[in-house]
Amino acid sequence: MSIVVDGLHKRFGSTVALDGMTFAVRPGLVTGFVGPNGAGKSTTMRVILGLDAADAGTALVDDTPYRSLRRPLRHLGSLLDAAALQPSRTARNHLLWLAHSQGLDGTRVDEVLALTGLTSVARRRAGGYSLGMRQRLGLAAALLGDPPTVMLDEPFNGMDPDGIIWLRGFLRSLAAEGRAVLVSSHLMGELQDTAHHLVVVGRGRVLADGRVSDLVAEHSSLEQAYLTLTRGAVEFSTREDVR
Repeated sequence: MSIVVDGLHKRFGSTVALDGMTFAVRPGLVTGFVGPNGAGKSTTMRVILGLDAADAGTALVDDTPYRSLRRPLRHLGSLLDAAALQPSRTARNHLLWLAHSQGLDGTRVDEVLALTGLTSVARRRAGGYSLGMRQRLGLAAALLGDPPTVMLDEPFNGMDPDGIIWLRGFLRSLAAEGRAVLVSSHLMGELQDTAHHLVVVGRGRVLADGRVSDLVAEHSSLEQAYLTLTRGAVEFSTREDVR
């Protein structure tokens, strides 16, 4: 398994963010991580990256805590917040700064700029990018280390229709290369025809974990499966970043 989450519990004050979250992400598949706002998706991803500490349970990348990995971008590439960049830097310089921290050079930077369709705007300041372009830049950063696992939090946000179509195909191509791809969303439609596997969550716990084909067979459609499984799993967070 590329990512293994086992029995995660997390509270923020009196708010229960994670309540035994458990699932695994497998190579060669796009795994959709879906649930309503407040379900615990972003908190789980932050725990995986060591940005938040779990009260109980474990989250491992390649059988190792992320913080213990040497050159972590070579193991797991992630995109949690497309706005997390220095707006005065060009896109290329933003990526060069990250690349140097991982022992990579400008050649790899130019490769990921081309992969994400940013070559023509690489020398523009990132602060002038639209949200959709910042999502592409975040994806380029996630791919810098050519990692076997990619984790993306709501990457469709800000994408125009053409961008959404492109991203769906791009995620499938990453999985076809043998990578494990974890993609969170609170909208089932964003993952339609993209995800091979779904982890449906609500109130900080897993509600369903299975192949898309199995969920469709059981519920007649993905949308119906989502509505049935998340019924009653309303937003419970008092913190904007606990999702």
